[in-house]
Parts: sequence; structure tokens; C-alpha cells
Amino acid sequence: MSKYIIGIDTGGTYTDAVLLDKANKTVLATAKVPTNHHHLALSTEKALATLLQKSGINKNKVSRLALSTTLATNAVIEKKGARVAAFVIGYVKHFKLPITATIFVKGGHTLTGNEEEKLDIDTIVDTIQGLRNEVDAYAVCSAMSMTNPSHELVTEKAISMLDPKPVFCSHKISQHAGMHERAATAALHAKLMPLMQDFITGVQAAMIKNDLHCPVVLISGNGDQVSIQDAANRAGVTVASGPACTAGFGVSQGTDYALVVDVGGTTTDVVMIENGKMVLDSEGCQVGEWQIHVEAVNMLTGGVGGDSHVMLDANGKITLGPTRVIPLSMAEGFPDCTSWLGAELKAKCISLLPELDSSKQSDPIIYALATNGPSTADSIRRKTGFSGVPLNKRLEQLARSQVILETGFTPTDALHVLGKIDIGNKLKAEAGANILASLLGMDATSFCKQIVSMTEDKIENLLIDYIIHRYWGKSLTAFITSRNDHPVLGVKFSMKIPLIGIGAAAQYFLPRVAERLGTTVEFPEHCEVGNGVGAALLAMNEA
Repeated sequence: MSKYIIGIDTGGTYTDAVLLDKANKTVLATAKVPTNHHHLALSTEKALATLLQKSGINKNKVSRLALSTTLATNAVIEKKGARVAAFVIGYVKHFKLPITATIFVKGGHTLTGNEEEKLDIDTIVDTIQGLRNEVDAYAVCSAMSMTNPSHELVTEKAISMLDPKPVFCSHKISQHAGMHERAATAALHAKLMPLMQDFITGVQAAMIKNDLHCPVVLISGNGDQVSIQDAANRAGVTVASGPACTAGFGVSQGTDYALVVDVGGTTTDVVMIENGKMVLDSEGCQVGEWQIHVEAVNMLTGGVGGDSHVMLDANGKITLGPTRVIPLSMAEGFPDCTSWLGAELKAKCISLLPELDSSKQSDPIIYALATNGPSTADSIRRKTGFSGVPLNKRLEQLARSQVILETGFTPTDALHVLGKIDIGNKLKAEAGANILASLLGMDATSFCKQIVSMTEDKIENLLIDYIIHRYWGKSLTAFITSRNDHPVLGVKFSMKIPLIGIGAAAQYFLPRVAERLGTTVEFPEHCEVGNGVGAALLAMNEA
């Protein structure tokens, strides 16, 4: 008889593993290891090995391994993932999608499935020829393809003949009528598929290494389970996997009403427990700029976490996130930050992935990094002649392709300087704080307190925006984030329900956030691996 379920949560900073006893739903063992973005298999393998070694269980009695991941959510927030072009077919008001290209062409069908206009296949063919070297995948969305998908299928066939790359058709993944949301849903699947495939391959390799042979499922955004074999082709449904497991953990606490807040390294996720249950959006969810037709937990994700990049501009203005970097205190293989850290293009140090064979690369930026070693964007600019938008775009492409590593100052470093945590090299964090503080005419302690306060501000604003959007259907982000700067009007908010904190960084930021909002925050047992627990609990139904 099977006795156990393993839950694994792969986050932007840590990979957590949890062993759950099926009989009484108790956590028997946990493991937490740093997430290696360039070798996800190693992180999963190490977390599994540590968990199995600590517990000493019979592996044959594990009935299921349930996966939770914020990798898809993080990719959306950080604007990473595959380069996608979307063909939108039919009469529709033009809209923008946060992808490489959105092409509107004639065609489409009526509500009854009759052809409204002949498909403009010539434009599609000509456009594909120009996109071959610019994109990694395609999305296709045709008017009323739910009733007649023929124009999507013809376009899919044309793409496969001219540029054989993944194609995601909207009729296969959305039955709703809204063209914008359907196109976004198909595009998001295309954007996330390579990332999800790498993740799945890593999990399978880790299981083989640990001689574990149980079924594997990935928790989708609505708390259901997707087999690991289907997960890549349904990548979009995983975009709220982490938040769904966050809600699953929150529900297990037996609270009628609460906001469950997962503070990770890259993002902070907010979900609500209402009448003791997670709240779902049946029409679809929004993540960053994406409004999609995927049923998911009602959630809001913000690009703020322990590893959010702290930057100074030429005027001394501080920005925080939404991109993540390796904290100075956790970075290995980079030169001392005293030789490079500064404002703007000196805000981060960039290095090639150690095992990259740079000798076969013709890219001038890769060549510069291979020749000169870890460098700032400013140094790369001077060595290559790239600058401005082209330089930023190319560095984003290299980061998306996981060719480079980046380090800079983060809230995690600020916590080291302030003595709140001790998980990395405090001296490196202090060196970075001293440099940036001096540029602002401050001392390092005051600077770090300001960074922590900014992080708390962003989390507080995220919670307020979530509640307003949940009950009034409006997003007042611009007003909320600037409310304290208004010369005349001052606005304070209070929260009438408690907070439940999840994640390794939550305990360092949420107490002050709760105090500002006039509420309380709880950190239940095993909250530091809460999403792993949530994944295992949500997998109980069919295990």
C-alpha cells in the first residue's frame, strides 16, 4: 500500500521538497536547496535526494510526486521565455501583446461557422519568411475558430512547412469568444512551452537519479493536476501553479478568510481564502500584462522579492525589480563588486555560463565576455559598440536563453547587512551597500533600511491592489503606488482579514506590512516550504 506523497516546489530562488504522510496529512520531512536556473535537474535531484535521505522511507511506497512551480509566472513577470509571433485572423480591433510580433490578417468565420472572408494565405507566407530568425514559436488565433478552426489549421500547416517550430492554435486551448484573450492564451502557451519542457526533463532526470518511479503530476493554476506528459503542450495552464499551491497551503490552515502571501525571490504572489476555500477565476486570470483564458486561482503577482534587482539612475533615483539577479551575498565566480558596482550600466555584473563553449560563438557580446571575463553592461558597451536599446535587447535575449549569469545588489543583501539573515557572504553585501550608499550620500545601514522599506511598500501596494481588483474589478496601481507622494491628499488603508505568510523571505517583510495595514500575520509550521506542502495536499484527491 502507498503511504506517501512528495511535493516539490521549484521557485525562482529555492527548490523545496516535502514528504507528506497520506493517512494524517502530516509533514514528515522537508528539504530546501537553491534553484539552479541553468540546471534545473540538479536542483530537483538534490532536493529529492536530501528529502529521501532525511526520511529514510521505502521509495516504493511513494504514490505520487506533485510539482508546484513559479517558473512560468516568473518568466511572464520578467518578460522571459520564448520569442513568439502571433497571427490574428479576421476582423478585430487591433491590440498589442507583449511578444515579438502580432500580425493581423484577413480571414475568420462567423458565429455559425461560415467563412466570413477568405484567408489571406499570401500575407501569412510572406510574413513567416521574415520571422524565421526572429521567433522561437508561433500562436494562431482566428475569429470564431471554436466553431470552425479551418483557418487556424491551414495557418498551422503553412508554418510547419516554412518554419517547423511549435505552433499553438487558440481553438485547442480556449473556447471563449474574446479574440484578445484567446490570442494571449495561445501566445502564452507558445512562450512558456520551451521553459516547461526543460523543467519536465529536469524532473524526469532527477527521478531516475534517485531511483523513484511513481506517477508525476504538475498542479495547474486552478488546483487540478496535469500529467507530466501533457504539461509542456499545456504550458499556459501552469502559469498560476505556484499561487494555486499557495492557496492550497492556506486552505489547510482552517481559516475562513485570509490573504495568503508568498514572498519569493523573484515575485510575490497573493491569493485569497474565502469561506475556507480558494477563490477561482473561471473566465481566466491576469499575470503581469497578460489576460488569458485559463481557469486559475484568483491571484495577483508582483515583480518584487528577495532577489529583486536594486538599481540607481544618474539622478540617484532607486528602482527595485521586476527582474531578479543573484544577490551579491550569494554570487560565486564574480569579481569583487568594489571593482565594478555603480549606477545605471554598472548596476550588475554579467558572466557567461561556465560550461558554454564560447569558441563556437560569433556573437560579439559573448566574445567580449569570453575574452574579458565577467563585465558590466557599461564595459560590454565600450568593448562591442552596442548601446541603448540594442544592447539591452541582446542582454535580455542572452538571459532568456540562459547563456549568462547576472549579479547585483538586492533586498537579500540588505537583510544581510542589517543582520536579519545569515545565509550568504555578509562581507560582499556590505561592500555593495557601501558603494551604492555613498553614491546617495548615505551610510550603508540607512540605505539598506530604505531598500527593505521599499520592498515592504511594493508588497503592501500589491495587497491593496489585489483587494480593490477582487471586489471592485478595477486596478488602481498608479494611484496606489503614488498615494504617499500626493502634495494634498493622504490615503491609508486597513485590512480586515489576517495575512498568512509563505516563503523563506516572508517573515522578514510581512510583519511590517501587516502592521501598516492594521492586521496580523501568521507564519504556520512549514510555511517556509508552503508551496511544496500545498502541492502535496492538492494531489491527495487522486493519489
